[in-house]
Amino acid sequence: MVRSGNEDNYLMVPDRGVFIVADGVGGRAAGEVASEMAVRITAQEIGSLGGLSGAQAGERVRSAIEAANDAILQRSLAEDDKWGMGTTATVLALMPRRYVIGHVGGSRVYLLRNGRLFQLTKDHSYIQEQMDAGVLTPDQAGAHPYRKVITRCLGGISEAEPEMYSGSLEQGDVVLLASDGLTGMVEDEHLVRILSSEGGPQDWVDRMIAEANRRGGLDNITAIVIRIESVDSPAGVRPAAGGQAGRVHGLGRGALGSPIATARLSRACKTLIYNMLHRFLPIRSLN
Repeated sequence: MVRSGNEDNYLMVPDRGVFIVADGVGGRAAGEVASEMAVRITAQEIGSLGGLSGAQAGERVRSAIEAANDAILQRSLAEDDKWGMGTTATVLALMPRRYVIGHVGGSRVYLLRNGRLFQLTKDHSYIQEQMDAGVLTPDQAGAHPYRKVITRCLGGISEAEPEMYSGSLEQGDVVLLASDGLTGMVEDEHLVRILSSEGGPQDWVDRMIAEANRRGGLDNITAIVIRIESVDSPAGVRPAAGGQAGRVHGLGRGALGSPIATARLSRACKTLIYNMLHRFLPIRSLN
């Protein structure tokens, strides 16, 4: 079956150094509405970061994500056809010589520096928790049927709980924000090859999306690539972005789940899991 819509949304405000990727969850519950609200409201709430310290910028990003969460939650409660909608949200804010990231869900931020790729964010997912607990190895996680199950998203509960990251920037760094439609299809080694190849950000985005589609394109694919050409101001970046609806739609996003213990999951994420396949596997509790 062909996917009927794209639940991913992204937004770039290069002159302010703000870049956002959101991946809606719950197709039948308007995941595309939630992701659009997330990128729009978060960018509006962040505004300009000029003159702020790193700590102040981090708090601005955090509060912006929380404002988006509140708006999504209120709309899902007010409109019957939006009940249970949710979205991931990954926000990158660039400042002179530094970056701040606010992160909820399973999209990712990578940094390529001197030929080495670093994953800056950690997935809020069932699989990641099982890996942290030593239950699964990375190789097992890559093929696990529950790898799409996320444990945190916007729109589910009154507190968004964004995870915050910060670090330094160097001239020549390349930053990638991507939904799991890309990172779930293309391994890190191949991302390094593409981001180190001839051309620039737009060429790399096009090649990554083409590669993900060549491997099946099983989910919506969104990528933003930023090359740091100067570390002194947000204007010293060269960004490019692209997105495409996945070509194949099986049971829907997050459609491989089971009745597992989900005490720390938001309501929207719980809805996705409990209304999926209803198969039981002996799975380690998330408690």
